[in-house]
Amino acid sequence: MADLRIGVIGLGMMGRHHVRVTRELDGVELVAVADAQGDPHGVAGGLPVHPTVGDLIAQGIDAAVVAVPTGFHEQVALELAEAGVHTLVEKPIASDSVGGARIATAFERAGLVGAVGHIERFNPALQDLRRRLEEGELGEIYQIATRRQGPFPARIADVGVVKDLGTHDIDLTAWLAQSPYRSISARTTTRSGRPHEDMVSATGLLANDAITNHLVNWLSPMKERITVVTGERGAFVADTISADLTFFENGTHTTEWESIAAFRGVTEGSMTRFALAKREPLRSEHEAFRDAILGRSENTVTMREGLTTLRVAEAVVESARDGRTHEFDVD
Repeated sequence: MADLRIGVIGLGMMGRHHVRVTRELDGVELVAVADAQGDPHGVAGGLPVHPTVGDLIAQGIDAAVVAVPTGFHEQVALELAEAGVHTLVEKPIASDSVGGARIATAFERAGLVGAVGHIERFNPALQDLRRRLEEGELGEIYQIATRRQGPFPARIADVGVVKDLGTHDIDLTAWLAQSPYRSISARTTTRSGRPHEDMVSATGLLANDAITNHLVNWLSPMKERITVVTGERGAFVADTISADLTFFENGTHTTEWESIAAFRGVTEGSMTRFALAKREPLRSEHEAFRDAILGRSENTVTMREGLTTLRVAEAVVESARDGRTHEFDVD
């Protein structure tokens, strides 16, 4: 079978990595790149840098990766759907859920593979954690708490921290629990002088009755990417920067410390850090996209899933604005 002919549109901070991975991937040939602003990182190699998505399509591509700013996702994705090109769109799927719905519908009607780049699903620590949760190692899930903090990313100008970073945690939480959000409430603050929020603290409830907490900001001098899943038998802690997964087991020893012995809770038990094969998440994401196009598997984040995540993100922003808890129809 001939290699899939793929193009990348958007050669900025993420686009350059998409170009690198497509060049390394078996079964895929990078045949075209496009960016109206040129090639700031010099990744095109011997390929011409086309100014428009139409020029990219004219190269006879089978698939495309869209890494342009969020505000252009809808325009570019719809043009690719019209041309019959399978497409991976960087997250979030669009700047708003109305545009996201148009994108998802266009790809579904065309019978094309449409995927959204929620890359955390391909992090080795989270993939192993999901497998262990599926196999019942934690028992009932009580809570999923995430912390995503770090310095301000100068590349982001058209969305706030909720849609840019918070969508990672919204998506991975529902995916780990295999349960959608039932409700969400949040508080945000803006400290950078930009029109969008810089910090968010959100609390939610999933349809399976697990509670969730998300602390996200891009005004912290330290970088942190932590997911803690607490349940019936203990707690898993996933660090997606290092791709480490640790299990803190509920203890079985009784305590003789009178002041805490009366508390009916859990005690500290053994701690296990798992040895994992640490493959690059972006490469795994591209492999899933390629295999979906070839009909080998269906492990992508679908556009419909990306749309659901964006709707929760919008509810987070709206909750911070109106002070209400927002409910979702999960029936």
